[in-house]
Amino acid sequence: MPDIKRPMPVNQAENYESEGVMVQTPKKSKGGALKVILIIIIIAVILLVGLYLISKYTSLNVLNVNKTSANATGWNAVFLSNGQVYFGKIESQNSDTLVLSSIYYLQVTSQIQPADQAAQQQQQQNVSLVKLGNELHGPKDSMRINMAHVLFTEELKPDSKVVDAVMRYVSENKTK
Repeated sequence: MPDIKRPMPVNQAENYESEGVMVQTPKKSKGGALKVILIIIIIAVILLVGLYLISKYTSLNVLNVNKTSANATGWNAVFLSNGQVYFGKIESQNSDTLVLSSIYYLQVTSQIQPADQAAQQQQQQNVSLVKLGNELHGPKDSMRINMAHVLFTEELKPDSKVVDAVMRYVSENKTK
């Protein structure tokens, strides 16, 4: 009787024996390599987003992300460990350095010798806002501050007295 070969059902065709030899049908790869590449890309994107968020919102600045945020005025107060406060625009900031431009600071002056005893007890101090760059040594209007000396920074509101004084100074000096 002739040997008739019939097609086997698909679910049984994986392994069948023909004349004592085990034959395995090849499994079709449905984009196996493509799936692996896609998974690697997704994992890489998730890792990068995670590192960005960690760098932006924690003290660990893994990706050296600029941590400044755009605020309404763009003006900030930078408080230093030596008691000095600078007002200006934060250009960049990382874990090591803060770069400030358009810098102003407060200068406190008081009368050296009051006219009388009563005036000495009620000595008034005059506070004025000074533009950086008018000092004897003539610094440029940009400052790199070591982050180890920065206590904290604050964003200034548009109705801040400091922002108002800066805007008046700018408008007065544009005409000159």
